[in-house]
Amino acid sequence: MEKEHIFKQYDAELNEIRTRLLEMGGKVEKMITDAMKALVDRDSDLARRIIAMDHEINHLEMDIDEKCLQVLARRQPAGRDLRFLTLALKIVTDLERIGDQCTSVAKRAVELNEEPPLKPYIDLPRMANWAGVMVKESLDAFVTGDEKLAIKVCRDDEFVDGLNDQIQRELLTFMIEDPTTISRALKISYISKYLERIADHATNVAEMVIFMIKGKDIRHTTPPTDPQ
Repeated sequence: MEKEHIFKQYDAELNEIRTRLLEMGGKVEKMITDAMKALVDRDSDLARRIIAMDHEINHLEMDIDEKCLQVLARRQPAGRDLRFLTLALKIVTDLERIGDQCTSVAKRAVELNEEPPLKPYIDLPRMANWAGVMVKESLDAFVTGDEKLAIKVCRDDEFVDGLNDQIQRELLTFMIEDPTTISRALKISYISKYLERIADHATNVAEMVIFMIKGKDIRHTTPPTDPQ
């Protein structure tokens, strides 16, 4: 009876970590969406609220880290549970850095909102939406152990990289043709790079999911193929 109680408590602790991870993921997903909305709608008040949210994300990172370390110390897990906890510790770092990138987007949005628009924002919202989906799907893959979804996220990173390259070329053309656009073009360039990094962090999570499932480290390799 006592062992059954201990097992139930252990499962509850793991489920709490999963829940907190999803909560943190949901918050950074909203930060991505709201940061782009603040830019497109020229809403500096929203941008400042996103900047203030960074403290909340940092607190969640510390809370999840502490819970993982407590379970590792008390339960001494092995096998899949050990991989889950060690990867959770890495994933919260990626989520925290996504929050940092969103904060940086919001800061550039505040600056750009004080100047005349350089051009309509078309590709940046596409990029932000794609990166946000990648974050969501990488976390879904982690919680459900879905290898195919993790592989999809890794492949989707190439699309975001392509959009970033396209945006950088377009902005370079603006700066060459009209030097008065340089300041605004550089800020937009930074935002594109921030979004590309968000997608990279989502890819990191997906690669860790594949490691958790297969025990194979695919970092720094070509995009993985579908499981047979």
